Amino acid sequence: MRQFVHLHVHSEYSLLDGACRIDRLPQAAADAGQSAIAITDHGVMYGVIDFYKACKKAGVKPIIGCEVYTAPRSRLDKTRERDARSGHLVLLCKNETGYKNLMKIVSDAFTEGFYGKPRTDLSVLKEHAEGLVCLSACLAGDVPSALLAGDYEGAKAIAKEYKELFKEDYYIELQDHGLAEQRAILGKLVQLAGELDIPLVATNDIHYIAKEDAEAQKVLMAVQMAKTVDDETAMFFETEEFYLKTGDEMEALFGSYRGALENTLVIADKCSLDFEFGAHHLPRFEVPKGKTPAGLLKEKALAGYAHRWPKGNEEAAGRLDFELAVIESMGFTDYFLIVEDFISYAKNNGIAVGPGRGSAAGSVVSYCLGITDIDPLKYGLIFERFLNPERISMPDIDIDFCYERRGEVIDYVSRKYGRDHVAQIVTFGTMKARAAIRDVGRALGIPYGEVDVVAKLVPNELGMTLEKALSVSPSLREACAANPTIARLIDMAGRLEDMPRHSSIHAAGIIITRDPVDCYVPLQKADELLVTQYPMGTLEELGLLKMDFLGLRTLTLIQKAEEMIQVHTPGFTMDGMPPDDPKVYEMLAKADTAGVFQFESGGMRQVLIGMEPRCFEDIVAAVALFRPGPMDSIPRYTDNKKHPERITYKSPLLEDILDVTYGCIIYQEQVMAIVRKLAGFSLGRADLVRRAMSKKKHSVMEQERKNFIHGITAPDGTVEVEGCIRRGIPERIASDIFDEMASFASYAFNKSHAAAYALVAYRTAYLKLYYPAEFMASLLTTVLDSTDKVAEYIGEAGKMGLTVLPPSINKSLAGFTVEKGAIRFGLVAIKNIGYHVIESVIAERKDAGPFENLRQFIERMEGRDLNKKTVFSLICAGAFDGMGPNRAQMLQMYELLMDEAAGSRQSNVEGQLNLFGTTTAALPRRWPDVPELALRDLLAYEKEATGLYLSGHPLSEYAPAIRAAGGIAVREVQRAGTVGSLCQDGQYVTVGGVVTARRLKTTKSNTQMAFITLEDMTGSVDCIVFASVLQKYDELLKKDCVIGVRGRVSVKEEEDVTLVPSEVWVLEVGSPQAKSCPAPKKTAPAGLYLKVPGENCRELAQAERIMRIFNGMTPVYARLCDTGAMVKLSLRIAEEKYVEAQLKALLGEDNVVLLGGSPT
Repeated sequence: MRQFVHLHVHSEYSLLDGACRIDRLPQAAADAGQSAIAITDHGVMYGVIDFYKACKKAGVKPIIGCEVYTAPRSRLDKTRERDARSGHLVLLCKNETGYKNLMKIVSDAFTEGFYGKPRTDLSVLKEHAEGLVCLSACLAGDVPSALLAGDYEGAKAIAKEYKELFKEDYYIELQDHGLAEQRAILGKLVQLAGELDIPLVATNDIHYIAKEDAEAQKVLMAVQMAKTVDDETAMFFETEEFYLKTGDEMEALFGSYRGALENTLVIADKCSLDFEFGAHHLPRFEVPKGKTPAGLLKEKALAGYAHRWPKGNEEAAGRLDFELAVIESMGFTDYFLIVEDFISYAKNNGIAVGPGRGSAAGSVVSYCLGITDIDPLKYGLIFERFLNPERISMPDIDIDFCYERRGEVIDYVSRKYGRDHVAQIVTFGTMKARAAIRDVGRALGIPYGEVDVVAKLVPNELGMTLEKALSVSPSLREACAANPTIARLIDMAGRLEDMPRHSSIHAAGIIITRDPVDCYVPLQKADELLVTQYPMGTLEELGLLKMDFLGLRTLTLIQKAEEMIQVHTPGFTMDGMPPDDPKVYEMLAKADTAGVFQFESGGMRQVLIGMEPRCFEDIVAAVALFRPGPMDSIPRYTDNKKHPERITYKSPLLEDILDVTYGCIIYQEQVMAIVRKLAGFSLGRADLVRRAMSKKKHSVMEQERKNFIHGITAPDGTVEVEGCIRRGIPERIASDIFDEMASFASYAFNKSHAAAYALVAYRTAYLKLYYPAEFMASLLTTVLDSTDKVAEYIGEAGKMGLTVLPPSINKSLAGFTVEKGAIRFGLVAIKNIGYHVIESVIAERKDAGPFENLRQFIERMEGRDLNKKTVFSLICAGAFDGMGPNRAQMLQMYELLMDEAAGSRQSNVEGQLNLFGTTTAALPRRWPDVPELALRDLLAYEKEATGLYLSGHPLSEYAPAIRAAGGIAVREVQRAGTVGSLCQDGQYVTVGGVVTARRLKTTKSNTQMAFITLEDMTGSVDCIVFASVLQKYDELLKKDCVIGVRGRVSVKEEEDVTLVPSEVWVLEVGSPQAKSCPAPKKTAPAGLYLKVPGENCRELAQAERIMRIFNGMTPVYARLCDTGAMVKLSLRIAEEKYVEAQLKALLGEDNVVLLGGSPT
């Protein structure tokens, strides 16, 4: 087989263009007998580290490169007429110098040269040419493009310039994919190379691995261009020759061109680059003269220790010394100083900081430095879970900040370490199973309805793949077997599944580097932000300091509430307040948790009612348990909590570890404590066991099982780990304990994180209980970007007995505020009024007193960016109510008043003054004699101005009709598909509301469908009305109609939940006849009775999920409508009234009946 190396290769990171999967590409080269292979993605280096590792695994030499874009003139020239076209150039790294130069070139192309594409130019190439091999590229290269244009001398001049720059490392690239254009210039390329003494090199422009992958790559490009594969206007590859060819195939094409094949081997020999993994490249923290980083850290930690434990604490002091020694020995002293510094900056500048996040809360040093606010000793948190001396890896401290001011902290870090030393982190959106089906379906031109049905056959579960879906979904298998189109769709989607679709910015991650970031990683730019081209995992492997700066709204809420409370209670703060108020836990046990961090979802409220929390440890457990997987342990936890006599331990040694969670293993720290206490593991080794279990590393787990049971003995006979048997625990029991740990460890939660978030939850609950007005005002201010949330929380405020006052031009501030125990609507919630205008209004009020009426407001605010839209919105929102004229009068007059005020100001500016030096006053005007708007119109204007109804709600009088029809709140539909939700994808529900928007669309079959928005008092949902339903109910689906809707819930990835109506009716004031099942006879046994479609229906499964949380003594019966049978279910419930309410919301008011009497 002819020896050959491919040097022009596009991986999956040539986004939606290259279809070579990195994990398969090197092995394919090895299978073809090739000793090396390059990666040359378009303009980016996203995949080079993964490519390098895959090559090493396959035993193939990796050649790192990039096909960069070149600007026609300078990269700084950016005019459409002359600079829209960009050329191509392939650059390959010979060594580390070349790699660093390539990073500089690629980064500069984004930061300085971006114009449609990231572009470089000769000036940059001249500065960074060392260590690089340069190829002239494909037809889009500068030299081939000039030849295609008939400009031989121009092409020759360009090649000469590149040769002078790269010398013997510049090659003329020959390609032949069967394209007429390539064959037309092959001879000229060879001629040019001969005249300039430039060596030739043969390449294949690889975009997919095997020839049969050409169709998949075509689909990928169709996704990129938003076209179908049959679209004749789309620019697809004209042949199927862009695959990884063998050396023999390349020889057949280029064997007659002297050196073209041999030079691929020459170039491969020139290129030798290895990456170093595991070494840390931490930035330096500048310490005062005469001090060392270790000394400064200890000084700060001891000061914090004295603050945290004023009377001293022997255990804490010992742990502090131990942690400081570990931190110094692992080389992370500067890391802790950096984190402490920017957290101190935030706190000193009034920026709210969270009490902790992740495993960092297990560190006494973090607690003493003020990085965290959770006492790790009090709650049994383990340092080795955070920083393990037996497993050298970067510490990971994630920090929550006020979401409004998070950017200030990042800006501080950028200023302190240099803006070119700080960057945000790239992340990639990938084509997951369902998304791949939808993308491919569009590209293949399959009707949306068919694609949607197929996508819904894929279970909507975390980590679901098409391969797994085919194994677990009989419906999907049957659809593929019965329909060739669907079979092709699934096959093609499987080929593209998990490929990166687009790049974006990680929500929180940033890196800080010792030298400029582009000395370590290539960069790109997004909205003026520097962004790494390597994702988070790669950065950590390269030893760079990554941190998460997260914005948490709840911290902003707490801070705003504290500021309002401080008006009447100076010095009030939640910081340092112990989470031990019994009344707070009473409120949580009643699930009165709207607005309470972590605890306001319907599912979590069910957990709280069943759990009845009474202390902080209980809500820590609730945070940890309320997730897929651990949720299955909730019934056992609540049952053991209520019946401690039922708790059993396989070994008495477990009691001290598991008593706090009523005999259940919930936390990762408990796993570590068990292997330490029962088998004698060090905490460092215990963490390694915990990691192996969580990642399901079976070979490691089997070895650790032996170590756990039998211990570890060194070759010299020294016992390193005693093991359970030596500590008196029988082998069978030890094995059972290990099995139980292993089964739960993959779901077990980090207690440090749960405790930190439980503390935030407690603080919000405390504020809600004791300062409800301040809490709700702050809550409303933090959700202003969500009209549905504002409406929901205004409703909640009403339930709490709080009055929400309308906006007032004289009393409102920007956000919601507290006014004599009530909540005053904030001006920023009104549309068309910006912060600048609000600041001007508040300043004018402060300087010259309150406004007397609309006329005076306009006169005083003239010339301060006040426009007619702003005044219109203020009137509609009621901001001028109570000043004399009604809204109808003001709406008729405001434009004239504004015109007069503007004219008067202009007269002043022009110096048109009367003899006495005063302005010519406008003639006094009377307000028009018109009645106030009808309530319906008032509400409509309020909705237009604020997105809300302020003076009432048009649906209020229809509430009984909605309840009678078995309707549920729209808010529950919005939450469909989330953990603990009452609604699931595909479930049929009934809702009632007013149509607030309608849009018609003509389908490909020339029929009409509609998109309507239906709103009730809790939120709004978009409805997709297909042609048959629209034809039947068109007149009811007009704007402002109040209707009931029965429809199917539709949940899609990364989209809002929608409803697909099947039945529509007019809602009348009062209660219409509701479809229901006959109630059970009064002589029937006591219990809870349900009516469901059938024994295996989704509704019954969802109902059982709710009921299992409330295990008790009341029996449950179900009427199965498909057979008419009444069956007794195998479960019994407690909290009957609450369960009844939840199930009525799920199944409908008349499909759930609770009969009293003694349980049987």
